Amino acid sequence: MPHSTPESITIAPLEDRYAAAVLDIYQHGIDTGHATFQADAGSWQEWDDSHLAAPRLGAFAGEELAGWAALSATSSRCVYAGVAEISIYVGTDHAGQGVGLMLLEALVAASEEAGIWTLTAGILTENTASIALHEKAGFRIVGTRERLGKMSFGPMAGQWRDVIEMERRSTSERFN
Repeated sequence: MPHSTPESITIAPLEDRYAAAVLDIYQHGIDTGHATFQADAGSWQEWDDSHLAAPRLGAFAGEELAGWAALSATSSRCVYAGVAEISIYVGTDHAGQGVGLMLLEALVAASEEAGIWTLTAGILTENTASIALHEKAGFRIVGTRERLGKMSFGPMAGQWRDVIEMERRSTSERFN
């Protein structure tokens, strides 16, 4: 199993040529049953259409994609132009090695450069590692959406799931 250290990871813009690796990492997250209500990673076109064009970041161990982070629009209304929801996934071989925090911190910085002042995350309550990661990166819990969705796959199929809502408001003077 590869081992990542913060020194061996490079954060860079995520290019389309990594589409298969993005979907593979996403599917592994989905397979845990604690990452999303979506049952499968879908196609690259679906993924591409559901995320903002930038920022999209990859964490690379050499040429291998170790993880990725991207944003989705919260709303099409212009007043929410500076608010986005994050997606962050780390490959199984690189979990627990600091890759997620590196990606999330880089995504925060890149989002502010792109004019985004608030980042949100909806995390299934059982995904305590993701909740802790977001807290390390300055997110706070704003509430719990009870019985938000019913799982359609995996060991929790048919069960209603709660989602922790988290957010991070920029502290940049630009947005205050």
